[in-house]
Amino acid sequence: MSLPPFIQLRNLRISPPLLLAPMAGVTHTALRQLIMGFGGVGLLATEMLSARSLPTENPAISPFLIRTPLEKPLAHQLLIGAAEEAGPAIEALHALGAEAIDLNLGCPAPTVRRAGAGISLMANPGEVRRIVAAARNRTELPLTAKIRLGTELDETKLRDFCLMLQEEGIDLLSVHARLRDEPFGRKPRWEWCAKVKGWLTIPVIANGGIFSVRDAAKCLRLSGADGLMLGRGAAMRPWLFADIAREIYGCAIDSQEPDLPLLYNRYIDLLAVHFRPERRLGRLKEFTHYFARNFTFGHYLAARVQSSRNIEEARERAGRFFVNEGLAGRANA
Repeated sequence: MSLPPFIQLRNLRISPPLLLAPMAGVTHTALRQLIMGFGGVGLLATEMLSARSLPTENPAISPFLIRTPLEKPLAHQLLIGAAEEAGPAIEALHALGAEAIDLNLGCPAPTVRRAGAGISLMANPGEVRRIVAAARNRTELPLTAKIRLGTELDETKLRDFCLMLQEEGIDLLSVHARLRDEPFGRKPRWEWCAKVKGWLTIPVIANGGIFSVRDAAKCLRLSGADGLMLGRGAAMRPWLFADIAREIYGCAIDSQEPDLPLLYNRYIDLLAVHFRPERRLGRLKEFTHYFARNFTFGHYLAARVQSSRNIEEARERAGRFFVNEGLAGRANA
């Protein structure tokens, strides 16, 4: 299978075609910097940003907006529920120097659905059409969207929805290959990404269930997608982008054996540099939930950090875990 080495969206080149998935509490500057340290990512992402509150956020202190010059290109994802919110939010993103804008049309969280946003919008295609049209009219930046497959497997409904997004000016569509209520433990339906790819002429990105180079190769084979989006796999293994870029796309990236204790402490240091004290521990707990899966007894690490009262105690407990387990910085195969 011949794989395209990049995706061109207007004036933005995504090379290699490997994208970071927006994840609440996870895809902020600390994780993005870890990922960039290994390389291989073509487009980074923010956490989902409330379109309603974004215009009043202070980018110098907002944990959602802090970024360094290293973190580019960076897509800002908007959680938006009404077309009227598009203009002020996009104006704010222009001021922030966003390289791309992504519309969240797939988040299944109950709080998001109750607010009439995320995947709930798939039941209201008329409003989605207005949102996309309003966003497209306000920006020349690449405008992308992220969806799930819907509430049930309905090929006609999904096809009509995806075609509408394309007609209204979406430049790229990312598809999380699960239904609204399907848990992460459920095997993703990558073959449905292939259906979407067959309907559209814009690039289609497959998302869900990619934790290794083998997963990436299988997903590309089954989906025929133009690229991949990594979420939990990237939080668990920040070097995964580099591995996929090197082994599947042939990118000239040195193979690095990650020193996991060193990487974990680097993450804590980045939290200390970029976030106010009250913002650090929660983000460390979120990261540890994924990172701990690299270890045979990682649930002990996660539990110890979860019960920590402050970040200093969490660092000390993590250090004891690494020593007690005799870890030399190697991840489980």
